[in-house]
Amino acid sequence: MTAADLAETWLRGLGSRELTAQQRLFVFPHAGAGTSAYRLAAYLPDTVEVCTVRLPGRETRFAEPALTSLDEAVAALAPLIADHTDLPYAFFGHSMGSLTAFETARRLRALGRLLPDRLFLSGMRAPGLPDRDPRHTLPDDKLLATAEFDGVHPELQELLLPLLRADLTLCETYTHRAEAPLPCPLTVLAGSEDDSVDGTELADWRKHTSADFELHLFPGAPHLYVRGAERQLAETITRAFPARG
Repeated sequence: MTAADLAETWLRGLGSRELTAQQRLFVFPHAGAGTSAYRLAAYLPDTVEVCTVRLPGRETRFAEPALTSLDEAVAALAPLIADHTDLPYAFFGHSMGSLTAFETARRLRALGRLLPDRLFLSGMRAPGLPDRDPRHTLPDDKLLATAEFDGVHPELQELLLPLLRADLTLCETYTHRAEAPLPCPLTVLAGSEDDSVDGTELADWRKHTSADFELHLFPGAPHLYVRGAERQLAETITRAFPARG
């Protein structure tokens, strides 16, 4: 597989706005989700190219075993992203995606590569804080009763169950390693009614940047507010990630 093919396998949307792009937004999905879970491109200006991370085990990579180690995911992603930093760029991650985005930025720093202009980290407590209620070892019936499967057809639930369990394993076996704060500004986002994280856990992200920090709550929104709030989310991203003059 060529380098270009490998990048397209992992990064959906790469080159999609080649003629108009002045910035690039890399999107890191939440546990159990694929690239189709996010439709931010429709609400962002055509000067922003949206590249959504496609991890193994979903969509066109369904036949590949899902990863259960965040280190493995980051080791694969960081060099691919490093090869596509010709434009000013930012990261957006939700829930599991926040951890993946954060650790990818730290890996890029370790590689001596250009860092994101800003990290948008959503719906996840800051690294180093304990999981409230680990789920990756739950029996199948208990895991199927969680919010991720609300409204999902029963046959599809059975297909998605191993993927969600792998993603939860990736998150819940992650061990934070202390490093210097990133020099990237952070915008931390969440729904105000997200019962998986509280304001103190969100504010704790502040210690992970030496630059600007913002905390933005979407009023009345639950954990998976990103489904249906793409317009508001895109507006928030655009305000904090302005085009360079």
